[in-house]
Amino acid sequence: MGWITEEFGDSHEGITGAVCADGHEPKPVYLDFGSGSGSVHETSEWWAYNGELNRPRAAAVRAACACGWRGPDYPIAWDELPDGGLNDVDTSGPYRDWSGHIATVDRRTVPLPAEVAEAIERLDEQLTTLAEQAPVAALRAAAALERITAAVGLEAAHAVQADELSFDTIATALGISPQAARSRLTRYLLTH
Repeated sequence: MGWITEEFGDSHEGITGAVCADGHEPKPVYLDFGSGSGSVHETSEWWAYNGELNRPRAAAVRAACACGWRGPDYPIAWDELPDGGLNDVDTSGPYRDWSGHIATVDRRTVPLPAEVAEAIERLDEQLTTLAEQAPVAALRAAAALERITAAVGLEAAHAVQADELSFDTIATALGISPQAARSRLTRYLLTH
């Protein structure tokens, strides 16, 4: 199971990936769980590379992010692990590395003005409480926020278009991939 942040989503999904003895990352493997359609799972996570069923055996693990970033290698001493040892491999290093990568991505994003960030945080708290105490009122508030975000998103998307910013620039500012930036911009432009 991968690591994901709510803000950056699939653009920076991370996993503990496998590294072969020669330093390359093995191709994804397909696992058939045998429970009908949709039971085949594709993965590049390290645990699938234990040398069984003609799959390569990982020599090391490292953090791997969907954006292409990779962390340093952490060797696996298979012969020192009891009973095949999948549960005994320490993957905390790759997770720390990916968390550091996410912190770097976050530092490169466009900062929100402090008063806007505080207002969003307060609104989140208030609406969460409202959803518990008066769910219909919370639905009304959510609808109002949808109208506001659609209007503000449309205005901002038009301004971004007028500035002729590249999708790479927008992506870095938002901490997402260029494809996700294009999709977000298009979504707001089509919300009018």
